[in-house]
Amino acid sequence: MQFNERMAILNKDMTLCISLAARPSNIGTRFHNYLYEKLGLNFVYKAFAPADLAAAVQGIRGLPIRGAAVSMPYKEAVIPLVDHLAPSAAAIDSVNTIVNDDGVLTAYNTDYQAVERLLAENRVDSELSVMLRGSGGMAKAVVAAFRDAGFRNVTVVARNEEKGRALAGLYGFAWQADDDGGRLADGSQAQVLVNVTPLGMRGAEEDALSFPQSAIEAAELVFDVVAMPSETPLLKAARAAGKPVITGAEVASIQAEEQFVLYTGVRPDAELVREASEFSRREA
Repeated sequence: MQFNERMAILNKDMTLCISLAARPSNIGTRFHNYLYEKLGLNFVYKAFAPADLAAAVQGIRGLPIRGAAVSMPYKEAVIPLVDHLAPSAAAIDSVNTIVNDDGVLTAYNTDYQAVERLLAENRVDSELSVMLRGSGGMAKAVVAAFRDAGFRNVTVVARNEEKGRALAGLYGFAWQADDDGGRLADGSQAQVLVNVTPLGMRGAEEDALSFPQSAIEAAELVFDVVAMPSETPLLKAARAAGKPVITGAEVASIQAEEQFVLYTGVRPDAELVREASEFSRREA
């Protein structure tokens, strides 16, 4: 019997892990539950859209729930609700994972690890100029990963001047209110485009192109962190223009793998991670 045809058997000793997101998807639920099944772990994973974030985090502590993935727009809002920040979260003041050890909540950021790994695996030249759209919690992780990978010519595009300037200034980068057709302050075209906004995400903004066509055609690499759908308008346009891409699906898979290890203490092999990632993207 195939995994997706089998009904999970719940029991009183099962360990619960969850996700907290304003717009939950089945990606994490399918990824983690697939691995629990394949590895014979007595865990179950469920996605939630919390009506009250503080109450939800208190519930993690009190039930107890072993771990929680944290998605937009809660990556910064959960910080005062946990007990400790691991270095990955403390360095960028952004959280995507909470681990509960006997009522003590520690926050991590595996988004940062995923982006750092993808930049290395794709051998992205740190001498390239980067234009990054976004200023939220995920943007912090992405900007920090670019900085730590040696990139120095990075421009943060954000209409919210206060947040945009603050994020850019934290890492010594530039800020612009608008993409200006992919042009940087010196008039040159950005060589790497990075979308870290909901533009292109399934829902109200799924048809939005996060950078203009002219910027895509001038770029050498396009990176979209949106995970659902796996092929956003930006990625489709980049592929059509013959540009190499890094996808949100790749980010989601790596960060979920690291979360899985934090929750269970088990490191699945690469083939199982690939299978879980593919299963997570099947239509429900």
